[in-house]
Amino acid sequence: MRLLVLSILGLLSLPGCSSVPPTRDSNTSKWIKLFNGKDLTDWFVKIQHHEVNENFGNTFRAEDGIIKVRYDQYGDFNDQFGHLYYKIPFSYYHLKLEYRFVGALQQGAPSYTLRNSGVMFHSQDPRTMPKEQDWPISVEFQFLGGLGDGKPRPTGNMCSPGTHIVYKGQLDERHCIDSTSKTYDGDQWVTAELIVLGDSSITHIINGDTVLRYSKPQIGGEVVNRFDPAMKQDGKILKSGFIALQSEGQPVDFRNIELKELSAKP
Repeated sequence: MRLLVLSILGLLSLPGCSSVPPTRDSNTSKWIKLFNGKDLTDWFVKIQHHEVNENFGNTFRAEDGIIKVRYDQYGDFNDQFGHLYYKIPFSYYHLKLEYRFVGALQQGAPSYTLRNSGVMFHSQDPRTMPKEQDWPISVEFQFLGGLGDGKPRPTGNMCSPGTHIVYKGQLDERHCIDSTSKTYDGDQWVTAELIVLGDSSITHIINGDTVLRYSKPQIGGEVVNRFDPAMKQDGKILKSGFIALQSEGQPVDFRNIELKELSAKP
């Protein structure tokens, strides 16, 4: 019997033999840079009032190793809400990046967009968006900056344009849910991480602190306007989608945008 056990252990130690089939997970997959630091290769743009890939006013630009969102060629903001999309969708992944708010709110931008930006995920393909649609049907990892008034203004919140989520075990139809993060004033860089496991679990992390968790993102609710009705399938669970950086009228910088794909297997 002892000889048989030793023989089995010997077989398992041979190259290519394992008692558990190998899977790609957070320990074996590599971080990939979504932004090369030089240009917007692998990204494409959708701005309200404009066709896909029309980067109106050079809104999104790559300079000094940073993706900059700027409005110096705009005049009035004119509800030109925009998003910069990575070229392919993802489902199970760990995303991390740094952001900072700079400059002043663009003339004509809504007041709620002051020091406000974010990352959209599980987003519809922007090529399915009519020219006049404002936001993609998606979930937003919302970034807010402090207003310097001493009042709390958490960042790393969840907002839901055209979607709902399950929070604390119940379907939650609020448009935004605040995180437990600290308030970050000024133009300091903030590190944001998003861990997405399909539709089963979503985690928001700010400067190393877990600040929000929820699950089961699904199509539903309002906020998104002038969408193609065929895309608004209320109740449809969102297990994957595109990732996009947001432009809402507040100048903002993004850098060190990296992603690690995770395994769908437990």
